[in-house]
Amino acid sequence: MDTEDRLSIPRPKRQVRTQVVRVERGVRSARSDGVVGEEPLEIRVRAGTGRRTLGVTMRTPGNDFELVAGLLKAERVIGGRDDIRAIRYCTDPDVDEAQMYNIVTADLALGALPESAPSERHFHSGSACGVCGKATLDELSLVGYKLLSSDVRVAPSVVYSLPDALLERQALFGATGGLHAAGLFDRTGKLVAVREDVGRHNALDKLLGWALLEGVALDDAIVMVSGRAGYEIAQKCLASGVPVLCAVSAPSSLAVDLATSFGITLIGFLRGERFNVYSGEQRVALDG
Repeated sequence: MDTEDRLSIPRPKRQVRTQVVRVERGVRSARSDGVVGEEPLEIRVRAGTGRRTLGVTMRTPGNDFELVAGLLKAERVIGGRDDIRAIRYCTDPDVDEAQMYNIVTADLALGALPESAPSERHFHSGSACGVCGKATLDELSLVGYKLLSSDVRVAPSVVYSLPDALLERQALFGATGGLHAAGLFDRTGKLVAVREDVGRHNALDKLLGWALLEGVALDDAIVMVSGRAGYEIAQKCLASGVPVLCAVSAPSSLAVDLATSFGITLIGFLRGERFNVYSGEQRVALDG
């Protein structure tokens, strides 16, 4: 796998300094402030003799190869790590140097390119993209998703600890206040990895892409997201085989339907020592 640091041109920044005017108790002051970086990322794939641009997503620069791997896995363009030969930034001579770090090509070990991504969304998404016309649960089942049968059990005390553990590792959020995060935990609540991005879906793609590229098993894993648990968040966990999904905020109705249909334990409104279990209660080790 190519590294993300082979080009000599400056990389897009994860954090950008900007001048602001702060007004506090009627008093104006000028100062510098940090804002989260946001840049377009064009995703290209090659397989056999075919080449295609899948689309563009807005993201926070950094961990771009993980984002692409996670997205390709979530959309079932690939089945696993062995389907990726290489991921690299674009060095085509016809591309403006300033955009080279905003174009990533994945070389796939497939005989030909898939005709289309199953969602028909083609990744033309903003950083806060939602379902984007993605089809129904019936259509999801047609692309080979299976019921998750993990027998992992998680104590409530472990669930309670997840938000603070995630927040402690959100370095860029602490500096800018403008990011979503996704964290991967083991069944004991040990934090394994965290990824941040201006888009909540991107943060999760980066996290699950990291696990895919590193060969980390997810059958006993817990994923914690900093925002709400919408349909696509649940679908990405399903595609990677994550049995327990926790969110600070509410799930959507379609996320609950998906989690119930495919055996995901879905926990929402996780705040302090309180949470709601929307599906998969058997994995929460309650005494009563």
